Amino acid sequence: QPVTPDLLVSPSSQDGDLGSECPEDRGNWTGRLDFLLSCIGYCVGLGNVWRFPYRAYTNGGGAFLIPYFIMLAICGIPIFFMELSLGQFSSLGPLAVWKISPLFKGVGMGTILIVSLVAIYYNMIIAYVLFYLFASLTSDLPWQHCGNWWNTDLCLDHHVIKTGNTTFPVNITNTVSPSEEYWSRYVLHIQGSSGIGDPGRIRWNLCLCLLLSWTIVYLCILKGVKSSGKVVYFTATFPYLILVMLLIRGVTLEGAWKGIRFYLTPQFDHLLSSKVWIEAALQIFYSLGVGFGGLLTFASYNTFHQNIYRDTFIVTLGNAITSILAGFAIFSVLGYMSQELGVPVNQVAKAGPGLAFVVYPQAMTMLPLSPFWSFLFFFMLLTLGLDSQFAFMETIVTAVTDEFPYYLRPKKASFSAVICIALFLMGLILTTEGGMYWLVLLDDYSAGFGLMVVVITTCLVVTRVYGMKRFCRDIHMMLGFKPGPYFRACWMFLSPATMMALLVYNIVKYQPSEYGSYRFPTWAEVLGILMGVLSCLMIPMGMVVAVLREEGTLWERVQQASRPTMDWGPSLEENRTGMYVASLAGSQSPKPLMVHMRKYGGITSYENTAIEVVREMEEEDEEESMM
Repeated sequence: QPVTPDLLVSPSSQDGDLGSECPEDRGNWTGRLDFLLSCIGYCVGLGNVWRFPYRAYTNGGGAFLIPYFIMLAICGIPIFFMELSLGQFSSLGPLAVWKISPLFKGVGMGTILIVSLVAIYYNMIIAYVLFYLFASLTSDLPWQHCGNWWNTDLCLDHHVIKTGNTTFPVNITNTVSPSEEYWSRYVLHIQGSSGIGDPGRIRWNLCLCLLLSWTIVYLCILKGVKSSGKVVYFTATFPYLILVMLLIRGVTLEGAWKGIRFYLTPQFDHLLSSKVWIEAALQIFYSLGVGFGGLLTFASYNTFHQNIYRDTFIVTLGNAITSILAGFAIFSVLGYMSQELGVPVNQVAKAGPGLAFVVYPQAMTMLPLSPFWSFLFFFMLLTLGLDSQFAFMETIVTAVTDEFPYYLRPKKASFSAVICIALFLMGLILTTEGGMYWLVLLDDYSAGFGLMVVVITTCLVVTRVYGMKRFCRDIHMMLGFKPGPYFRACWMFLSPATMMALLVYNIVKYQPSEYGSYRFPTWAEVLGILMGVLSCLMIPMGMVVAVLREEGTLWERVQQASRPTMDWGPSLEENRTGMYVASLAGSQSPKPLMVHMRKYGGITSYENTAIEVVREMEEEDEEESMM
């Protein structure tokens, strides 16, 4: 059969075996800022408000910023850029991207397991936020005074301390604030459960809030990135407006500088402690959301030549500045609160849910127009949480639909609904009276050492198995320049070594979970550890499957499974230049690159890059043949 030369075939009339699946079915971002705002919304989450300020003040105040920015440079920025590059280059989700080395597809499976567990409890936190948001729509906040049916004799109203004309000093050491009792005895109704093994009854008001939060998430991801990409214009920008309002209100309060001084006073002796450096790396690691697959998923919807190098610095530095700003907003109010109560700042400062649902709401009751400020604060938390949740859901849906594109892509909306309903049903245990114990267990174990193993493995596979030279060449093809020595040094040595140190530290300094004074039983600890180990076990399980699919001796099978698949590379034909031209129809011609350029138009700056890449490859081949 005579072969028609590629030059005589019009681009529209030809459908090669590769790339025949319509990329437009997968969808792309519809606006220029969709991707950038989605990344900002994903990275800037609840942790920036309730984890960073507390971590900073417990680890040396202003001095903490030194290890924080060093770890951002060593660990944060390079891994962030690597994830974006992998996603944009291949236009594939966290599972299908392992065409780069099918032997390690288990890493993608581990990622999906981790993200699914996090999505279950993260939406429960959003449900708590919705509960408080609705509770703020009153003229008098329900956690303002004692004397309600849920309060105990230990409840002490701060207004009594302030206005009381008692001659004896009030001892507040064994008392509980109204906001704390509202949270534990009314919202959670935790007194109805004796522990994690006794969940008690479902709290229907929390269950309805959870249903509402899943409904909001589903409606926003209904059409994939086309719908969520528009919602983030609001959810990623509005928190900044509220944060600035809370900051201005905070610093104008009496005693605010007491809190800010407490937050930022540098204690340089802390820098000699390894714990501070580990805490800084952990904060960077979780705050940027590396390893969860969200960044890779978002980048996979970009056009091939999007400048992700610039976007990496905008998002990572923007995230760090937001964390520092949030610290001012939080600690200025804590300073005011400590002055009002007449106690040191360290007695009112808390981290995590304790800050968001106990301390800050109590501080709100001390302000004029308290329901207004309370509503603003919880609305900010809602928008911060939602866009992170969009990313988790988009990651799960994209990963599975990219694996089964012919079946699931046309039914993406229905498939998203099935995932949301399944995760809602799994999260029902969190709406019970003992649900908080389950939430703490999920929070402590779902994304702990398992996530670090996933990120370390990804880093090592890309640099050692796939090859640093080849990865840099792919980025050169995509962006028009190669990553500099800073990125190469971090990818090869600094980032994996730092994360290895984090992993070892986490294992050595392991502490059993606890919630307040409650210690978790042994079976709960084992269950938590199994959650973390299961995501790691996905890697060897994936290896066994990949090896069994190949032929030959064991070593030959391992070698074949570790090489990229034939269709690895850019998804669109016009972007398959350099070494990827060989997998195109018409690549039998003597100069496939010239055929490719003639087919897709004149020489552009990116095609110049393609010619450079081919020349480099030819030079390398010559060097190897001379050796």
